[in-house]
Amino acid sequence: MSDNTNFQTEQQTPKPDPCLKSLDRLVGLWNVSGDRIAGTVNFDWLEGGFFLVQKVDLVHDGRKIKGIEYIGFEQGWEEMQQPVLDSSNKDITSHYFDNQGYTFNYTWVIEEDTLTIWGGVKGSPSKYVGKFSDDGNSNSGAWEWPGGGYSSTMARLK
Repeated sequence: MSDNTNFQTEQQTPKPDPCLKSLDRLVGLWNVSGDRIAGTVNFDWLEGGFFLVQKVDLVHDGRKIKGIEYIGFEQGWEEMQQPVLDSSNKDITSHYFDNQGYTFNYTWVIEEDTLTIWGGVKGSPSKYVGKFSDDGNSNSGAWEWPGGGYSSTMARLK
């Protein structure tokens, strides 16, 4: 008869990195408006709290865009072997997919009242920088990239 004690060892349940809490201020439904964009975005935590999910329903430059984005720390096969997460040298990143067939990666940072989203890696020339209002119910800023950009405001609906 075999001994099953190896399969019954207690494993530590991973917990989300506290750094992800900086994204809490995005949770909710937002109206987006600007010179080239209009619609709504909705942010909510995926069960477990490791990923913030953004659902996009926008009209951008006349195109109807529906998309979904998963925002959090990269964790792959290598991290599955480590029960404790260490994000001290990692960035909060995201993967975005939309109904136009586009996939984009971003890097997210919220410091004090400023939200910065880089297209690709931190430091990229393609980025969004916006400031939250004192009550946290709006964020105004602009996307910019070499040769273009546009302004936008997000206002919390709920």
